[in-house]
Amino acid sequence: MNVCERLEEILERIEKACKRASRGSKCAKLLGASKTVSPEVIGEFYNCGLRVYGENRVQEFLKKLEALKDLNIEWHFIGRLQRNKVKYLMNKVVLIHSLDRKNLADEIQKRALKNNIIQEVLIEVNVGGEETKGGVRPENLKELFEYTLKLPNVKVIGLMTIPPYFDNPEEVRPYFEKLRKLRDELQEEYKVSLPHLSMGMSNDFEVAIEEGATIVRIGTLLFGERK
Repeated sequence: MNVCERLEEILERIEKACKRASRGSKCAKLLGASKTVSPEVIGEFYNCGLRVYGENRVQEFLKKLEALKDLNIEWHFIGRLQRNKVKYLMNKVVLIHSLDRKNLADEIQKRALKNNIIQEVLIEVNVGGEETKGGVRPENLKELFEYTLKLPNVKVIGLMTIPPYFDNPEEVRPYFEKLRKLRDELQEEYKVSLPHLSMGMSNDFEVAIEEGATIVRIGTLLFGERK
């Protein structure tokens, strides 16, 4: 199967999952999770129509940004983010998926203000309570969200999660459902619009879409196993 066929197959699966959820055929955006993927391969997928890519490491992202500067790519940052790296993302990424603490919010505010932009972000929630993963604990989400509301250059537009891995995607469903409910509670309590749920990867993206995902982050299915 060539690059374009692989992409087309995944887009068809996304569309079918959207229809099963009665959400309209284009309910979820496909983001290519392109960690360790070469600029050449990204270029091949771009030529097949994939325009949105997410990077996990700032230094790797900056190299690809330069190598692919002639392409109209929509870049997202999806990895754990250190405060001292925030400045390198300003005016380069459309969306940061991994806001999970107040001092990181402060740094994004500082750098966005300096660049005279409003940086859109997602709050990452550790729905599985796993020690090895980033993300704010569900019980601390409201406190962090309230804090961001006071930052004029930081705009939260939804939530993100990386749930525990299970071979059976159905076992992941409760975690996606939990993130959706947390989002709905924030919308209700604070009277805000949080349109995005970034959840679902190669193994479980269809279940994530059924539970409300608007962005699915797919790496292995698109690009093959990582080195």
